[in-house]
Amino acid sequence: MSPSESFPGLHAWLDTPLGRYVMAWEAERIDALVSDIFGYNAVQLGLPEADFLRANRMPLRFRAGAGDVNLETDLEALPFAANSLDLVVLPHVLEFAAHPHQVLREVERVLVADGHVVIAGFNPLSLFGLRRRLARECGAYPWHGQYLSTRRLKDWLALLSFEIGTQRSGCFVPALEQQKWIDRLGLLDKAGPRWWPIGGGVYVIHAIKRVHGMRLIMPRWDRKARARALAPIIQRSGGVDTGPRKTTDENDFGRD
Repeated sequence: MSPSESFPGLHAWLDTPLGRYVMAWEAERIDALVSDIFGYNAVQLGLPEADFLRANRMPLRFRAGAGDVNLETDLEALPFAANSLDLVVLPHVLEFAAHPHQVLREVERVLVADGHVVIAGFNPLSLFGLRRRLARECGAYPWHGQYLSTRRLKDWLALLSFEIGTQRSGCFVPALEQQKWIDRLGLLDKAGPRWWPIGGGVYVIHAIKRVHGMRLIMPRWDRKARARALAPIIQRSGGVDTGPRKTTDENDFGRD
């Protein structure tokens, strides 16, 4: 692993036709998502070899984690203040993290209310997942990771009060390394979303952090209670307020 490499064997895989095929599909989808997310601070955690914040327009955008990054950090203990980031992008981090749920907890902590997280991952219920099973743990990147299904990931996000926005699945071509086979089987990318929408080799999920505010519940006063509360003091003391009283001369006026 070179000093600028975030995962062992990552650079070699990115140079393969399959690696370029996956990164191109993910870049197109993530670019479309982050271009419409606004705020002040955005960070990409992991995979600094690809710039997934290039289409975003926030004033502060940087990459953190390991490798050629702006900030080296442990993704399970992020050095950011709570409620300080508007957007976090997690490209293929959770399937290679020792404690992926803790990484998500940290993401939830540092995001502002209504902040956004965009996650890219390898799908275990796909031909990529089958390739991983055949490679076992001895396989090189990316076949040694612990792939997370979209259902499991969405359950984790829901527990952390995230609302799922959009989900995309792509790369339906078998995990082959030859460019000619990727080109020949390209029709699967057109048919896959319709006939097997959950079977793409990779997925991109967009979620929003929701913070439920408090609601002040006022007592329900009945009409009599409101009337007693608003009545003049003279009425509550037993008297009857009939308006200004006439003098004796005013009462006698006009009798003659």
